[in-house]
Parts: sequence; structure tokens; C-alpha cells
Amino acid sequence: MPRIRNLLTLTLGAALLQIPMVHAEELPAPIRQIEAKGAKIIGSFDAPDGLRGYAAQYQNRGMALYLTPDGKHVVVGNLYDADGKDLSQAPLQKLVYAPMAKEVWGKMEGSNWIADGSKDAPRIVYLFSDPNCPYCNMFWEQARPWVKAGKVQLRHIMVGIIREDSPGKSAALLASKDPQKALAEHEKAGKDSSLKPLTTVPAAIQAKLAANMQLMDDLELSATPAIFYMDEKGELQQQQGAPSPDKLLKILGPK
Repeated sequence: MPRIRNLLTLTLGAALLQIPMVHAEELPAPIRQIEAKGAKIIGSFDAPDGLRGYAAQYQNRGMALYLTPDGKHVVVGNLYDADGKDLSQAPLQKLVYAPMAKEVWGKMEGSNWIADGSKDAPRIVYLFSDPNCPYCNMFWEQARPWVKAGKVQLRHIMVGIIREDSPGKSAALLASKDPQKALAEHEKAGKDSSLKPLTTVPAAIQAKLAANMQLMDDLELSATPAIFYMDEKGELQQQQGAPSPDKLLKILGPK
């Protein structure tokens, strides 16, 4: 499974309330027992040989449940056919992971980010970025050909976790008259950046930074850059740290 799936299932309890659930009264007794152990039953799906499939979320991941034809037993786990095809993958993607990925993308879209690149770029990439993060700067450098060509817009969700002055520096960028220009100058200068942290952060800027930090915490991310992008299948993926050259093409697309 893509790494993002493990992240998505850690978060967004409120978002899950927006996903149509199978009402508890409609659930067979064995499924209700699984629900009673803490699983969230998201929906049901067809399965072979008289089985009835249920998609659930439990302990940080999607889980497939299969009710036996007699309605008295449930089997938990992935179901494979004679060719080794995982028959659970598609239902879990549709019922659990895709709605959660859409919600995560929407939360990043609504966060307090600084754009890097054309607003008309066909590809959007989000990253949680700390002004003191050398790997954020490395990814910024790696992405220049795509950004300058107008193919990609990076959206830096500014946070402050690396050094004591990181929050102040992020606040300075967010408070700048031209955040996009200020970020570009900071990243271009690298270690020689003259960016100074704000000693007094306006309440509005503090609220923006706090919201970004809360989103990072909700996603249980612990380091920067944490990069999020849509793959060729339209599925949300995540990359931790500056990517390798082959991974870079997956994130940013062909040059």
C-alpha cells in the first residue's frame, strides 16, 4: 500500500463522519462485534462465493472484513484469488483511502501556504517546510527546472520545528508583504540567508502558523520536508525528505 495510507488512517476523525457509514442497526452480529472492538465500519462491498465484504478503519489502517454466507462468522484480512490478486485492495481504496485522501488534500489546500511557481501550473505539490531545514532547501533546488518551466507549483506549508527560531522565521515569511518573493530569496541564499525571525508575532500570523502546526501534528508528521502529491492514478502519495532522482520524477512529472 502507498505510504500515505498509513498516515491518512491516523487522522481526520471528523472527516470520516462525512463518509457514508453502514448504520449500526443494519450490521450483522459478527460485524457489530468487530465494531465494538473499535473498528469504524465505512461501507460494504460485493465479494465472491457468498461472502459479504465490509470496509473498516482500525488501528491506523484500512481493514477488510468478510461475512460468511451463514451470517454467523467474520473473517478479517485481505482476500486473494487463484492468480494472487488482492481482491480487498480496490474496495478499501474506494471506500476508505480515497475519501480520506481527498479530505487531506482539501485540508492542505485550505492551510496557510506560500506559493512557489505559477498559479496556472498543471501540477500542485504541497510540502511542510521549515526555514531552517536543509532538506527543504535541497528539494527547492531540485524542483527549479519544473517550477521555472511553469509545470509545477510548490506550496510551502510553513512550520517551525527544527530550531528555536524556526517559528519566528516562518512567521516572518508569512507576514512578509510579498511572501513568495521572501521565500524565494531565503531559499536561493541557502546557508547565507539573511531571514530574521520575528520577535513579536502578530496574532493573525500566529494563528496561521499554529494552524499549520496543528495540521502537521494531525498527520503525525515529525520531520520536514513532508511532501504530498498526486500520482499518475490520482492517488495521494507522500515523500519524507528530499527525494532521490527517480522519485523526483514521480513527484514533479517529466521535465
